[in-house]
Amino acid sequence: MSKELRFIVKAWEATVRKTHIGGKKRANPLFTTMSVVPADDEPGETYHTEKVLANGDFYTGQWANSFAHGQGKYLWADGCMYVGEWQKGKTAGKGKFSWPSGATYEGDFKNGFMDGKGTYTGSFGETYRGSWVMNLRYGQGTKSFVNGDHYEGEWRRGLQDGQGRYQWKNGNHYIGQWRNGMIHGSGTMIWSNGNRYDGSWEEGLPKGNGTFRWADGSFYVGVWSKESKDQMGTYYPAGSSGGHVDWDPQEVFAVDLNDCKVCPVETISIFPSQKMLNWPGMEGEFMNKPPIYKNGSEGNVRPRRSSDARSSNFSRGSNCDSTLDGNVGLEGSFASNRFGVQPMKKQGVTISKGHKNYELMLNLQLGIRHSVGRPAPTTSLDLKTSAFDPREKVWTKFPPEGSKYTPPHQSSDFKWKDYCPVVFRTLRKLFKVDPADYMISLCGNDALRELSSPGKSGSFFYLTNDDRYMIKTMKKAEVKVLLRMLPAYYNHVRAFENTLVTKFFGLHCVKLTGPTQKKVRFVIMGNLFCSEYGIHRRFDLKGSSLGRTTNKPAAEIDATTTLKDLDLNYIFRLQKVWFQEFCRQVDRDCDFLEQERIMDYSLLIGLHFREASCNDPLATPDRSGVRAPTGNGDPDNEGAPRVFKGEMDRLLSDPNRWASIRLGINMPAWAEKTVRKTDCEAQLVGEPTGELYDVILFFGIIDILQDYDISKRLEHAYKSFQYDPTSISAVDPKQYSRRFRAFIFRVFVEDT
Repeated sequence: MSKELRFIVKAWEATVRKTHIGGKKRANPLFTTMSVVPADDEPGETYHTEKVLANGDFYTGQWANSFAHGQGKYLWADGCMYVGEWQKGKTAGKGKFSWPSGATYEGDFKNGFMDGKGTYTGSFGETYRGSWVMNLRYGQGTKSFVNGDHYEGEWRRGLQDGQGRYQWKNGNHYIGQWRNGMIHGSGTMIWSNGNRYDGSWEEGLPKGNGTFRWADGSFYVGVWSKESKDQMGTYYPAGSSGGHVDWDPQEVFAVDLNDCKVCPVETISIFPSQKMLNWPGMEGEFMNKPPIYKNGSEGNVRPRRSSDARSSNFSRGSNCDSTLDGNVGLEGSFASNRFGVQPMKKQGVTISKGHKNYELMLNLQLGIRHSVGRPAPTTSLDLKTSAFDPREKVWTKFPPEGSKYTPPHQSSDFKWKDYCPVVFRTLRKLFKVDPADYMISLCGNDALRELSSPGKSGSFFYLTNDDRYMIKTMKKAEVKVLLRMLPAYYNHVRAFENTLVTKFFGLHCVKLTGPTQKKVRFVIMGNLFCSEYGIHRRFDLKGSSLGRTTNKPAAEIDATTTLKDLDLNYIFRLQKVWFQEFCRQVDRDCDFLEQERIMDYSLLIGLHFREASCNDPLATPDRSGVRAPTGNGDPDNEGAPRVFKGEMDRLLSDPNRWASIRLGINMPAWAEKTVRKTDCEAQLVGEPTGELYDVILFFGIIDILQDYDISKRLEHAYKSFQYDPTSISAVDPKQYSRRFRAFIFRVFVEDT
């Protein structure tokens, strides 16, 4: 090394050391053993090098094939530093990242992300030790706050979520469930004076059934709410003493909980995966640069705020339009300009005046506006049994001239029925659906869109103009099934926030007056595929083989075609934490459906291919301009683009991206191409080829209103004479659940 270079390095390291004075010092050595990171291909000859890069960054360490590979140190011009293992230019293995503020992370890295086991120490001394997934605290971990508080338990998406224990410096502590960084669910708060509360919590406060106990043995049992008018309960003194007869339960909210504030989790200013690595000749490939359009100008891709992902659950044939005031989603404009592909038109036929269902749409919108806008008392999530009574329904007449309760309208005279209105209003609250947004989506100035063809059951599907909600017409038998299972359904979706089963927001009926007296029953659901990402492939999977293929020529299969089990030509690789959560939730959902005697349900999957090549003339363009691989398991389809795992960091370098990820919503994954050895229907899942695609997944369990009634029993008996009984869809719910799980757990695997 030249004298000039040595001087630069020493001066720079001195500057970095000064910026790290505030950080916590560590005496233990950083490395003990070298970890092995799998590579897509073998690196070339490795040697030691020292490089001062054009932007002032400095690297010293092992080098191979124009990348850092092995042990090395990288100093950024802004004072950030990484020391540790590298894999083909990415931080991977054991390492330590330091921020100018003095904060440090020491532990596992994967593909540029903090991923695995690691310890983060903040600039003021707060620490987190535990599991990480792609820069976020995820899994088991312990957090020591700068004020002396301590949390130990489960984390999801960077926040306390699951089972955990929080210990305050003053001696108070809470043991129980958490959600999104707040006390939520069942748990116990114990104060340092010996008093305690056992029961339900909602967003950090007692809500619902609970018991407050004093250290002297007396206790109060009741229904808790911060609103004093909703608080009710009974006091039981200890022995014969009067004790706390004059005590007001509202003191818990006003006094006792004042010393039980949960410290917020500090935000990390910039993640290691966001730091640009200026290797010679790379020109900042890993930085989130604005795209260069065909005319040579730069542009900023501003992601559209997606619709509430929590309410999205069902769609076979729609995805949201990503354009908004000339701006587009995360991918749309850049890809469209690259490939010259025009945005896809919205699916379905707009129901305008003259359409055969125009009056029905007006009736539906009038009824929903009346139901949602009607004043209603605030209800607790703990509903009375009477709210689920199938006879709990409200009929409202809508004469054209209007009435005391309804406005005048241009449609014909009709009657409107609300089934279990209190239950569905509470479900919307549980799913965090804003009433105003809900009403605007369904009843705004924009018309609904009718999908071109009805489903197999004969039901018709309608989409709101913003694609957030789907309306499905129902048979009377389906309504009966939903009402029968409604109590169990409510308890299930309340207990499991990440449930994959269809989310229902309303159940209604329109009865036309006149000689026909026609009734139209319908349910309102979320649209699973409403996202800023275009859906390139969609699959409807049951785990059976008889008739489970799409009867379409390959040339007619496009992004809107719903493919089936025998068309499936991928397996999906999920991160370990997500895969475990996926397996647990599928088991819970299938147990619930089996107990309710439901069968014939499907897992609906939508794929967005992150990277695709325009070299394939047969690639299918979608409205975002990205081309998806073509073919359904054709081993000769060599034109399909291949994406390597190194591309994933560009997808998720934005920490805000993670806020919208839920189980089944916006999930990053790898789709591995599969090929069936034969055309035998027995082989539902083909053999993996090692050909990987960087995808975003959307999935949910749909069609959950078919019970094993007499028609399905007869169908099973009839088809069993002609075909293999294990290949048909109509089977006993217990057998269906077992077969469905076995198949899905072969389609989804852990990414190792």
